[in-house]
Amino acid sequence: MRTRTTTAAATALTAVVALLLTGCGGSDDTSNSKDGDKIAGADSGSGSANPSASASADNIDRPEIKLPSDVENVFEGGTTGDAAKDAVLADNERRINSIDEAITVDAKKYPALRFYSKGDALASAASYIQSFRDEARSFTGKTRYYDREVTFLKGGAASVTYCMDATQTYPKDRSTDKVDRSVKASPSDYVFYNTRLEKNAKGVWQTATVSSTEAAKRCM
Repeated sequence: MRTRTTTAAATALTAVVALLLTGCGGSDDTSNSKDGDKIAGADSGSGSANPSASASADNIDRPEIKLPSDVENVFEGGTTGDAAKDAVLADNERRINSIDEAITVDAKKYPALRFYSKGDALASAASYIQSFRDEARSFTGKTRYYDREVTFLKGGAASVTYCMDATQTYPKDRSTDKVDRSVKASPSDYVFYNTRLEKNAKGVWQTATVSSTEAAKRCM
């Protein structure tokens, strides 16, 4: 119930990448000029919000991510017992939260978005966010992430695959805050993701590419 809408998808990417060019820092990766971190949003801050991730113990100066109290992301299998894999999963989690923050929280800037995404992944995240804004909508509810697996690749990159279950989320009107709970769950609420992450000079695992499959049987 929170998958990308189709009306804005075709044109959102170009417009949003232009907005991203006015970055506010937060990433060491400067090799790609289209990487940025500002998504169009209201000038006022959000109301009640809760930090989405625990404080980092790796001494990296990370931007704070806050989600509204009515938005909950549940990440299953957050620790594997392997410190290297756990670090990748933690930054994967933070990236997901940074996207949801940009969708659900009205703010002037979203530094975490660029901090955890770059290149094609940043552009696709921006397009996804803008599709919500173009239709003046947000979402509320609980999203579950599960079957998360890390594979280290040649050259130092990592792959994270995972499933998303959005059957317990509902569309929300941005202007009225009205929630439409009449929307029924559907197979498209189950999405499989395959992502590639690269570690930057600060030690942050940034997501570089993302592919997704809606109505993924492996996630049902």
